[in-house]
Amino acid sequence: MKGTDTWSYAPYRPLLFNVGDIYICRIAPSKDAIHFEWLDIGAAEYSVFCRKRGAEDFCLCGSTAGTEFDITELDADCDYEFYVKVGEKQSRVRLARTGESVGTVVNYLHPDDEAYSFSGRYLCSPSLVRHPDGYLLASMDLYAGAHPQNLTLIFRSDDNGETWHYVSELMPCFWGKLFIHKGELYMLACSTEYGDLLIGKSTDGGKSFSAPVTLLRGSNGKNGNCGVHKNPQNVLVYNGRLYNTLEWGAWKNTEYYHAAMVMSCNVEDDLLSPESWSFSEPVKYDPAWTGVAPDGFKGNIEGTLCVAPNGGLYNLMRYQTAEKKILAYAVNTEDADAPLAYSHPIDFPANLSKFTIKKDEETGRYYSVATRRIDEPATRRNLLSLLASDDLLHWSVVCDLIDRRYDSVDKTGFQYVDFEIEGNDIIYLCRTAINEPHNYHDSNYSTFHRIENFRDM
Repeated sequence: MKGTDTWSYAPYRPLLFNVGDIYICRIAPSKDAIHFEWLDIGAAEYSVFCRKRGAEDFCLCGSTAGTEFDITELDADCDYEFYVKVGEKQSRVRLARTGESVGTVVNYLHPDDEAYSFSGRYLCSPSLVRHPDGYLLASMDLYAGAHPQNLTLIFRSDDNGETWHYVSELMPCFWGKLFIHKGELYMLACSTEYGDLLIGKSTDGGKSFSAPVTLLRGSNGKNGNCGVHKNPQNVLVYNGRLYNTLEWGAWKNTEYYHAAMVMSCNVEDDLLSPESWSFSEPVKYDPAWTGVAPDGFKGNIEGTLCVAPNGGLYNLMRYQTAEKKILAYAVNTEDADAPLAYSHPIDFPANLSKFTIKKDEETGRYYSVATRRIDEPATRRNLLSLLASDDLLHWSVVCDLIDRRYDSVDKTGFQYVDFEIEGNDIIYLCRTAINEPHNYHDSNYSTFHRIENFRDM
């Protein structure tokens, strides 16, 4: 066995872990069927077996010379076990639950499926990008508390999101954002929760990435030590520099904080060189700031960068308070090392979950696709809305996109949306929890959606 310093795999196979002789790489259940695909091992024909979960025997569902299969005529809202086999070679037994979904299913992972337990059990951190060659790429990581949380899956659509197929996976990679710079594809991510900040580049559409470069050393927040915290957010160009957001802190440290930061480099510099990047001094939240909420907790997280109507660059950050507010920090664009400066609070109806804000260059308006707060409990995430603002200060609801308030508050979530404005449409990737997830936070779907003619709403 040879050593390796690669970042990308298809698939990643942990030593002594049962990945299976045949790798099932994507699952997409529907109301009464389960679609799935696997990686070809050169067989002339594959056989698919299935049973209702807990039943005594597997039944042969059919055979195919391809690497995709639809198990059909299943009962709705039921769990099924299935696998693919050729000769003595067999995949892992996988799990899926039938049921109506929302949007188009990019990928699905049953909460009891152990296929990725070496990293996590739930699909999180959606990232969406349009490649210069025309196709869409979507990524998501594998999350679960008390797990390593270090694997990311990448999928591709060649028909504008109508169908999706597996591309590759990155290890270690968590909280990652795919982005395009000068026509080239990059991934900016952490090695794990509060781990090292990494970046790598792909020249073949995400099939392979260069070995990751460490831009900033972190730690492991699971044991209380502070490190890098980030989320898939806009990589924004401003006055000849490339900017992104991050925080320094941890959920479980004694003082409990997330200090706000930005990272930046000259657009002409080598993004894979650590010396190209500058990091602003981390800023801790101060409850004495003017206009902050009396119940605000110690630190903001998951900021999104925007250029305001006054021309300034701001980091707008999620704020954990009963009041519907976010906090704005001004970025010092003259001194890349200077700390952010707290500026002002903003009334915002979606503050208790990650959000992204983008400016529509055609109209000058700002948009967000976010989990809206309207009913108690404040933590509910079963209402996803399109929000708009003319000035980045006053926000209104354009329309509700997915309203499932009639479903369980505890087991329904549409959250952490990553979106792009494309022509007259908005396309977005959602971390979706429906059809019996463990809870609203721990998502079992990654779903793709399109808002047509959004400016006419």
